[in-house]
Amino acid sequence: MDIDFSKMHVAYFSMEIGISADIPTYSGGLGVLAGDTLRSCADLELPVIATTLLYKKGYFKQEIKDGNQIELEDKWNPEEFTELLPNTITINIEGREVKIQAWLYKNKGVTGHINPIILLDTDIEGNSDYDRTLTQQLYANDKKYRLAQEMVLGIGGVRMLESLGCDNIEKYHMNEGHSALLVLELARKLQGDDIIQKVRDKCVFTTHTPVPAGHDQFDKELALPMIKEYLHDDLEEDIFHEGKLNMTHVGLRFSEFINGVAKKHGEVSRTMFPGYHIDSITNGVHSAFWTAEPFQKLFDKHIKGWKQDSFSLRYVLQIPREEIWDSHQECKRNLIKFIKEKYNVEMQEEVLTIGFARRAATYKRGDMLFYNIDRIKKIAEGCKGLQIVFAGKAHPQDTQGKDIIRKIIWNMGEVRNKIKVCYIENYNIHIAKKLIPGVDVWLNTPERPKEASGTSGMKAAHNGVPHFSILDGWWLEGHIEDLTGWSIGEHPQETRENRTDLDSESLYDKLEYVIVPEYYQHREDWINIMKHCIAINGSFFNTHRMVQQYVLNAYFK
Repeated sequence: MDIDFSKMHVAYFSMEIGISADIPTYSGGLGVLAGDTLRSCADLELPVIATTLLYKKGYFKQEIKDGNQIELEDKWNPEEFTELLPNTITINIEGREVKIQAWLYKNKGVTGHINPIILLDTDIEGNSDYDRTLTQQLYANDKKYRLAQEMVLGIGGVRMLESLGCDNIEKYHMNEGHSALLVLELARKLQGDDIIQKVRDKCVFTTHTPVPAGHDQFDKELALPMIKEYLHDDLEEDIFHEGKLNMTHVGLRFSEFINGVAKKHGEVSRTMFPGYHIDSITNGVHSAFWTAEPFQKLFDKHIKGWKQDSFSLRYVLQIPREEIWDSHQECKRNLIKFIKEKYNVEMQEEVLTIGFARRAATYKRGDMLFYNIDRIKKIAEGCKGLQIVFAGKAHPQDTQGKDIIRKIIWNMGEVRNKIKVCYIENYNIHIAKKLIPGVDVWLNTPERPKEASGTSGMKAAHNGVPHFSILDGWWLEGHIEDLTGWSIGEHPQETRENRTDLDSESLYDKLEYVIVPEYYQHREDWINIMKHCIAINGSFFNTHRMVQQYVLNAYFK
């Protein structure tokens, strides 16, 4: 093992991490962001160690049958990708001693620098059958199971880092509230007077959701017996908020630096959690990881060192238009080939193709494109055609999210005689790398202001795919009409209503009168927009820039 754990200065905790396409330890945006963040830390040779859970059964593998989502286990073998470390530690859960072991993933950056990612595992002989399952599956619905998982992550994670020799950690970065119980273990370690301030000096907290359901809460009657022995120095009043263990409030209470993940989200978070100083650092994506191979080759040819310096993507404006277009069309052919082979749907390279792939949640309004079936068919009939590609999972317990998938697939049947459509199953990193670069327009339709940031449009921008979205999250910062994409609906300062009838009408008007004519009749102008997507948004909305902001504002200020 060639890692000196004593040289790690930042510990990054996340319930999920999208480490690679072959390791299903993530469900969606939060985990993929964590993976991108850690890739940039390795590229920039920052002394960051990450901690998560192993999840041998992953999140779930999605199948669609007759419009219904079916969930299957997504098993993987950690021995193929990680190394089992000799260290074991124990934590107490409801009076039971639970043993935890650790697997090491070596996260290699572009310079060859390696940062460690530690995956905690309770599937050890000596643990009860129940405790052995605690690190098996991501986001199980049982509250007691979830809290036990979060104890393993937060309390167990700090103890494991201590066991590994991480003696010089200056900051503990909580990526959402799931790991917030780490503050209890820090309180035990630090002891003495002003214990809360001592812990705060060590902690950074990033909140990711303006949706109340996204914040983990546990009734005090459930939580207190489970965590009681960790409530050192009479911290009970600081840990419990309004009779609940609210993990977001724990993160807020015990962190010196707190941030939302876009400028607007910072504002929303300050309204949700008055009394806290909440900054904002807008999310990004890892440029090299999310840039498709045809564009990687193009950038390698024209922009030397772009993988180390994402800001240099602004020089894409100098690349000839035809080379941009050829690279995009190669991505599009790859997607069309995949759809033909897997779903037997014949799509055409010359037809305007819209992509939409988000978690199937009601506030994301994934079926908005079909709000008026007659109108979308009329738009397709009035031009050289439209093609639409959908993807996205619903949480296994989200019946409304599953209803959205059913509605989309039913509506696909209604328009199929006029519009080529496809719903790609089991959206994951593999699929995203094919889908996002292969469409012509990336669509996003959330209710304002529930899109904390969003990163799929940033991935699209890196591949020259314009964004077409409600003005929310990152798009409020990245939107320049007719230059980096197009807005849907009114500016949020003009109205606070979320009316799908008005938003869909705006979507159809912009599609019919602006986007379709631009694509089919003004190809040079279209390619100019593609170039500016990369030059303006790709060069800024990346995790190299984001991580540098964390370093300056939160880690080593």
